[in-house]
Amino acid sequence: MPRLSDTEDAGDVLIAGGGLAGLFTALKLAPLRVTVLAAAAIGKGASSAWAQGGIAAAVHEGDRAEDHAADTIAAGAGLVDEAIAHLLAREAPARIADLLQLGVPFDRDLEGKLAVGLEAAHGRARIVHVRGDMAGKAIMEALIAAVRAAPSIRIIEHAEAYELIADGARITGLHALVDGRPVTFRAPATVLATGGAGALYAVTTNPAESRGQGLAIAARAGALIADPEFVQFHPTAIDAEKDPAPLVTEALRGAGAKLVDASGARFVDELLPRDQVARAIAARTQKGEKIFLDAREAVGTRFPHAFPTVYANCMKLGIDPVRQPIPVAPAAHYHMGGVATDENGRASLEGLWACGEVASTGAHGANRLASNSLLEAVVFGARVAADIMGASLPPVSAAAPAPQLTDAQMLDADALLALRRAMSAYVGVVREAAGLARALEEIEKLRGKAGPQSRFENPAIAAHLMARAALAREESRGGHYRSDFPEARPECAQRTFLTLQGDAAPLIKGQTG
Repeated sequence: MPRLSDTEDAGDVLIAGGGLAGLFTALKLAPLRVTVLAAAAIGKGASSAWAQGGIAAAVHEGDRAEDHAADTIAAGAGLVDEAIAHLLAREAPARIADLLQLGVPFDRDLEGKLAVGLEAAHGRARIVHVRGDMAGKAIMEALIAAVRAAPSIRIIEHAEAYELIADGARITGLHALVDGRPVTFRAPATVLATGGAGALYAVTTNPAESRGQGLAIAARAGALIADPEFVQFHPTAIDAEKDPAPLVTEALRGAGAKLVDASGARFVDELLPRDQVARAIAARTQKGEKIFLDAREAVGTRFPHAFPTVYANCMKLGIDPVRQPIPVAPAAHYHMGGVATDENGRASLEGLWACGEVASTGAHGANRLASNSLLEAVVFGARVAADIMGASLPPVSAAAPAPQLTDAQMLDADALLALRRAMSAYVGVVREAAGLARALEEIEKLRGKAGPQSRFENPAIAAHLMARAALAREESRGGHYRSDFPEARPECAQRTFLTLQGDAAPLIKGQTG
């Protein structure tokens, strides 16, 4: 690719993020000219490619979108936007059809129909997979091939967005580091599809690029943020010295694998919602116990073919899941919070859209239903594209080049490690007021040392918003569990909305700043 200038025309639409949401949106925007900024090599730094569970959709005979929506609402612990949940479920079959048309080889039964599996908190089998646990990888491979072949799409790899730019009240692009060099990208429409915030935790299933960048840059620009306290901890990551921790798909529990302690005794219903299973495991591991997922009887010799990704990850770590139980522990997996958007992915700032994990549509509430994440990415990616194509986009004027970052302002590995440890220790599976206050103190101390123009500022701001909202929500609900407030409070049964600039606590009824 030719060397980029200091200021680049990104075409009609600029998309920050090279995962499923970003690439699907780019394809749906054709024939508009689109520039996609990928933080790593395309497909490498995105959680989408690692997704094992599959995509939830009412595509099987006897299933209904209304039932899928009802399960989504039930899992969300009272905070799901019901209209959004119904929209998500209703549009799911059409998005599965889009992916099939792109060549995604979803599993089929003996009659040639889409095969569906069961996962936790679903009332019926409705998860479409690829070779058991390879859905994310297969979907991303199909999308990458399509995007590379699309003449309307330009891909720029190793491009980390770090600041939005505006012309008055309208977002008109962003500054990014491309191979370490600051570059300004200008476009009439900007889409954030930067992924989640799991890598802000010391134990996570997410790639290193998932540090809450999009959430932070939107917040710094004044965007409304929703539900940042709600983090889903996957109950079953492989408990080994590996960062990120390899995921053990929920589909294994759906297939009958059992969670057991060191004596081989079961201690929890494996198909409860993820937050409940994660807390049950965490209660044991915090006492120093080892917990295992035993698939020897349920899967056995079928393991290498039925769940090839998990099998390969286990074998790399010296664990043979055909003959041995898999040691597991909870890990930060999915962020239900993010940039607040409407049903078309519009953020609160003019000219800015968001989709995928960086966005908070209200579809997940306090707890995401299994395999709704990839679905949300494609459903709202398509809606973002349709909204932009139907909008009147004004031309953008020239902008000053991106601010130069000195070596001293590069991301400090020691500061990031300290931040991740603080988040795991105090803003993890179980939280309480003193720990959350300690987390905020440590975050602000680290921010002060790094300086406001450093690359550490964005992950620190994302962590700040998550901890601040968790401290304000004095109840337990979904993925947010307070040991000092262990019960849900009816008066708190509403979503959190806040801005970085505001000095008020999240807008929870009955509380004050």
